[in-house]
Amino acid sequence: MSSPKSLSLQELQQIHVFACDIARKAGKYLREDQIRRQKVSLTTREKLNSVDLVTAADETVEKLIHDTVLAAYPDHDFIGEESYSAGEEKKFLLKDGPTWIIDPIDGTVNMVHMFPMTAVSIGFCINSIPTIGVVYAPFLGGTLYSAIYHPDGGAWMSEFGPDGPSTPLPIISPPPPLPQDAPKGCLFFGEWGKDRRDSPQSNLTKKSTNFINMATEIGGRDGKGGMVHGIRSLGSSTMDMVYIASGQGDIMFEAGCWEWDVCAGIAILLQTGGIVVDSNPPADLAGSGPIPMANIGGRRYLAIRACSEDALGRSPREQQERLVREVWRRTERLNYERPM
Repeated sequence: MSSPKSLSLQELQQIHVFACDIARKAGKYLREDQIRRQKVSLTTREKLNSVDLVTAADETVEKLIHDTVLAAYPDHDFIGEESYSAGEEKKFLLKDGPTWIIDPIDGTVNMVHMFPMTAVSIGFCINSIPTIGVVYAPFLGGTLYSAIYHPDGGAWMSEFGPDGPSTPLPIISPPPPLPQDAPKGCLFFGEWGKDRRDSPQSNLTKKSTNFINMATEIGGRDGKGGMVHGIRSLGSSTMDMVYIASGQGDIMFEAGCWEWDVCAGIAILLQTGGIVVDSNPPADLAGSGPIPMANIGGRRYLAIRACSEDALGRSPREQQERLVREVWRRTERLNYERPM
């Protein structure tokens, strides 16, 4: 693990505390906003389509975070979902300088339906690497997942407010090995996404095929059956990622989301010992070559939880890369592009 060159551990710790405080303040606003809904109906606006929604709360929370961050760190860059989505340009904006990447509400559709899988996601990058991650779930008892990705950093799950108990992540330490025949026996997380076009080669059709392949018995689907323990679709890529980071799931297969959906979660995942790669296999990847980390702006992510050496003597990385290749073998390539 290489540490960021331009900020000391003490500075990262200060930013981590600052980000946790902002996330809790944003979550407090969202809880109060849900109470207001008992008397005032919620107004939503469509972006891409009827499953890509924005509310006044999304915009208010992003402004709250934006203004608080830039008041304290005026020289830092800021990428927020709502301000980015309002523009016409969809280029990847992340540079090597200190950059905050924010999703004010990941799981807006969940919030509209008052389903509790909703999160405030605050990521911080140095040298284009997710380095601090804070994910706050205001409707899950105020649970906060956070990490400093650094050799002397850490990852934690805090419950019941800043004075509540804090559990180091992953929850089971050392983490258990991956199942020997993985993906068999794994808990798999994936989202349907916002692209709902109906055609044989659409991303929706391919995702459906992928999910069925992963769930089918071993030997089924022309050898692509994965026999996973279950498939979870929470409506929040942020929550999917932190559950993999904490060891509460094994595999996250996602495509179509954006850097603000995963930045904070990736920082937590990396610190706990997990990996994240492209959910499409690189075209030039040799059969046994090392698998590179996913491009944070690439819109395709395959995350595998941390693990320990297994009974066959395989290292954590060997198990993780083996599982990546097994998932690639069972899934179709997805087409999500953007200008880089």
